[in-house]
Amino acid sequence: MERVISSEAPATTTTGLISVIVPTYKEVDNLRPLVERIAATMTAEGRHYEIVVVDDNSRDGTEGVMAELAAAGFPARLVTRVNQRGLSSAVIEGFRQARGEILVCMDADLSHPPEALGQLIVPVETAGADFVIGSRYVRGGGTEEGWGLFRWLNSKVATLMARPFTSARDPMAGFFALPRAVFERADSLSPIGYKIGLELIVKCRCRNVREVPIHFANRKFGQSKLSLREQINYIKHLKRLADYKYGWFSHLAQFCLVGVTGALVDLGTYKLLIVKLLAPLERALLATFPTGSFLADHAAGEALTLVAGLAIWVAMTWNFFLNRRLTFSHSRGGNALRQYWQFVVACSLGALVNLGIRVSLPAIIPFFNHYKLLAGAVGIVAGTVFNFALSHHWVFRRQETRE
Repeated sequence: MERVISSEAPATTTTGLISVIVPTYKEVDNLRPLVERIAATMTAEGRHYEIVVVDDNSRDGTEGVMAELAAAGFPARLVTRVNQRGLSSAVIEGFRQARGEILVCMDADLSHPPEALGQLIVPVETAGADFVIGSRYVRGGGTEEGWGLFRWLNSKVATLMARPFTSARDPMAGFFALPRAVFERADSLSPIGYKIGLELIVKCRCRNVREVPIHFANRKFGQSKLSLREQINYIKHLKRLADYKYGWFSHLAQFCLVGVTGALVDLGTYKLLIVKLLAPLERALLATFPTGSFLADHAAGEALTLVAGLAIWVAMTWNFFLNRRLTFSHSRGGNALRQYWQFVVACSLGALVNLGIRVSLPAIIPFFNHYKLLAGAVGIVAGTVFNFALSHHWVFRRQETRE
């Protein structure tokens, strides 16, 4: 029995050993049948194995059950984490504590069939696979009835969102195997939530990814850990992976997406101010001055300029907070007020670049004199890129902030 906060280095590797890592939190009712089924499968195949249960201090009787299983001769040991919680970090801890040449991860809720362990291990042993997934979505795989439309749709959407990182059909699966050597080449693991498999595929630079069919069963005991919070964590995780894999291009794509939302905020605010402020003012002017009078037209024009400026300022502020929160999330430790005025300056300079290009191109190049709209599009692109460059290297620069 062990009580561990963290481990700095992997355990000594034992040749030919298979390590099955099981992260748990309040899964005591599932542990005995799970360990017995793993043992039956591995013994029948003549494999040398160990079971490492990493528990997040459940205090539900897990320690007692694991002690009984160890005393009964099962090669199972418990690592209890007392200062940390989370499935992904538990799996990483288990891999570091494990002694096997091949590392396997599976859930404790009996949804992953232990009888399929050999199918996961063989491609690692004989085909040089970097990563093998127990997949629900390849031929021969499936899920138990009773999932419901929402759960099925949630899984499919999550899989589709992972497509920029892997072509695997079931990258969300928590039942997978990989060689220790592949795990040890992982670069800066920082998973959020439950999808540790996708993190490892990306950060371990896995190229030879295989999938073997499994039948995914519904849990028999305990409660599912899937929640709205975990779904939000998944989106955050995808952002981290995108930033890791695609670097500045990921930030640019997020910056542009924020810009699109800012344009909608601009138009919405503009419409609201016209209805709530400008229209009543125009009615008051018409009631006070003759139609077409200079004073009425001048006042209406000044009011329209003010309304447009307010709408732009609201959108600019919206873009600032979204970019600081999402696109350049690493910069949230910086001084927000300083970053805000720098962002306003960057946006203003970007607008000048936009204006300068859309005006100068038709004057300099005859082609654009016939296609002024295209010149405007070039100006928008140039202004956006200029704004992004200033935001990336000046407003939200990483070296002056902390994670």
